[in-house]
Amino acid sequence: MQERLQKIISTAGITSRRKAEEMIAQGRVSVNGQIVTELGTKADAERDHIKVDGKLLPRAGHRFAILLNKPAGVVSTVSDPQGRETVVSLLHGIKERVYPVGRLDYHSSGLLLLTNDGELANLLMARASAVPRTYHVKLEGRPDATALAKLERGITLDGRRTAPCQIRPLASGAERDKPWCEITLVEGRYRQVRRMFERIGQPVVKLKRVRIAFLTDRGLAPGRFRFLTAEEISRLKNWKAAARSD
Repeated sequence: MQERLQKIISTAGITSRRKAEEMIAQGRVSVNGQIVTELGTKADAERDHIKVDGKLLPRAGHRFAILLNKPAGVVSTVSDPQGRETVVSLLHGIKERVYPVGRLDYHSSGLLLLTNDGELANLLMARASAVPRTYHVKLEGRPDATALAKLERGITLDGRRTAPCQIRPLASGAERDKPWCEITLVEGRYRQVRRMFERIGQPVVKLKRVRIAFLTDRGLAPGRFRFLTAEEISRLKNWKAAARSD
């Protein structure tokens, strides 16, 4: 079936549709050996040989998702020009091409989803999906209740107000000079958690993502991963509808 090239690339899990359009315009995509730069170009994912940056696009097949507990000091990309370890290099035995769904910065740790399912990736990264993500954060100092309430209501970052969030202190850090707290967001802007706490004068010392929607890090040691079940993938794809009905 003929479809727009950017849709085929996005569905294959390579990148978002908007990024796919940029890649086409930059001459990084070919169909049957011919470079394509026209955004209206259509192709057949089952019959045509489509390459992105010289690599053949996989045919439609088994779609899956992986939950990885990323250690600090690993980049959330497929490759790194500086030669640093990537999250993909941790997926020993996985031959299929997968891509991270969103990112955790280099110094942060915790849960990260990777998939070859473009539909799932696009749904989870869409702002409207409102998938909650929970982090445990170690702070440089002890913020007061007024400052935390300000963050919970929302602050302006990059000219746009952040969505309301939930913050609570963690008992394990209640008596420490550098306490821990838990924050749950329904959006994922660039370095958002770190930038929010910096705004109230409390830099983040450590940051770990411990939950994505209903998925937790329980039983998943740093550097280890597991495949999501078909039921878990279905729940993620229907998250917005399920949340509305609760």
